[in-house]
Amino acid sequence: MPTVHSAAEPRPPIVFIHGMWCGPEVFEPYRKFFTERGYHCHLPALRLHDIKNNESTALGRLSLLDYAADLEAFIRTLPQQPILIGHSMGGLLAQILCARQLAVSAVLLCPASPAGVHGLTASVVRSFFSVMTRWGFWKKPNKLSPAAARYALFNRLPDDAAQDAYQQMRYESGRAAFEIGFWLLDRNKASQVDNRKVRQPMLVISGADDHITPAAINKKVANRYDQAEYRCYPNHAHWLIAEPGWQTIAADIAEWLEQTHGQNT
Repeated sequence: MPTVHSAAEPRPPIVFIHGMWCGPEVFEPYRKFFTERGYHCHLPALRLHDIKNNESTALGRLSLLDYAADLEAFIRTLPQQPILIGHSMGGLLAQILCARQLAVSAVLLCPASPAGVHGLTASVVRSFFSVMTRWGFWKKPNKLSPAAARYALFNRLPDDAAQDAYQQMRYESGRAAFEIGFWLLDRNKASQVDNRKVRQPMLVISGADDHITPAAINKKVANRYDQAEYRCYPNHAHWLIAEPGWQTIAADIAEWLEQTHGQNT
């Protein structure tokens, strides 16, 4: 049942969780959109993602569990449990946090899949090929080439916007990539989510032309959770947080939150 808040009760804050190869600034348009609608928004940076050209060994060895621990510590400082809106790897982190009962609801935008969901399609392998074919990638920082990023992430962005987005890209943890793509080999089961513990309302959104987290895989993610609703948007791909028409998706999310938590949310 939707959680209805009284007029005197403040809205839950929103915590935006960014994905691989980027920083929290990718959610700036969403922050402005939801702030204008009365939400208190937070854009934490994942560990070592506040430095644009960081190729440190420490970054390469960071686990999903490190990211999740930092986010949990941040969420516990908030006066209320938040709404989580996570993109790509951020969507997987949102699932992990939901299983820890740290959110009132979650919106997963093109989420990376948890352990148990087989997500290595041809387009995913092509997207990660330059990363996975580098020996020792599981303990090194990595970053996609412009051509790989154009195919995997920005295939629905105009050329100038894609170039700008690439300039903002960060290096990412090879260990985190390994934990997502090769969960069967991960002894720590970092990407594992106990779906029985995820009881929050959840909206899973995909772009029909997504190459790196394909819509069919996103639908499998949604099907894991009893309270999840799935929506797929044509003419969108992985970077639907900034692709032309992103405002329609943001407005649909705002409407879903209103219906889920009551008109005073």
